[in-house]
Amino acid sequence: MKTNSLKKLKVGIVSDGKYGERAFENIKRNFKVYWILVPDIPSNIMLDDDLELDIPDCDLYVSYVRHPDIILELVDLQKPLILGVLPGVGLLNQARTINPYVIHAPTMCSLENDTGIPEIDIFTTYYGRPIYEPKIDESGKFKEIKVKRSSLCGSSEAGADFLLNKEFNTENLQNFALSVCHECRAPRFGHTCDKEVAGVNHLVSLLNAISPEDLSQIDQNLRLFIESMRDEYSKRINNSRILLNKVS
Repeated sequence: MKTNSLKKLKVGIVSDGKYGERAFENIKRNFKVYWILVPDIPSNIMLDDDLELDIPDCDLYVSYVRHPDIILELVDLQKPLILGVLPGVGLLNQARTINPYVIHAPTMCSLENDTGIPEIDIFTTYYGRPIYEPKIDESGKFKEIKVKRSSLCGSSEAGADFLLNKEFNTENLQNFALSVCHECRAPRFGHTCDKEVAGVNHLVSLLNAISPEDLSQIDQNLRLFIESMRDEYSKRINNSRILLNKVS
């Protein structure tokens, strides 16, 4: 799809004020985006009456709302909806019975471009699981790292900036993942979104983009580290998928 067609997608960032500002700033580079502020109500307070929310019409909504009842109000719009914050897996199951266009990923940087929902797949052309194009020079340093697809929070770019002109070694790769975790807005050891997963996810995405020729030059210790990170990624992602796909 051409760039001018992509920019016609209207994206609504729905927030109760705590999360979503970084996503808004990043997304507006590629799409027409609306900042939609809803009431910040403690999640343990049950709402007896239907809320009167002023939600402008959009093609796709990205929710950073924490209250379950407000999330369900968004679900009822019957529009494609990405849940950036999920209070619990049971709510996701309930939302999917109401609206088949609701998705959630282990982290927002785990979103894939294969949902079959056109609006979401257009959106995840730019945002989701990071895609890097790294180049390593003859001295073994990262001379260039292009970010072709980014996390919504901007941690993908922060990681690339950290690693630029640094050597391709275990210590710098570990610090790359830590720099991603530092910028990530997900909670540490969250139930349905986890910045530890985000760090490993970015690292494996970077490693998968390194050319076979460059990988053939590394020593055994670095090779073992890369294998361990790929195993860790598979374990964390599989555990998250089991949690998100279980029946409540």
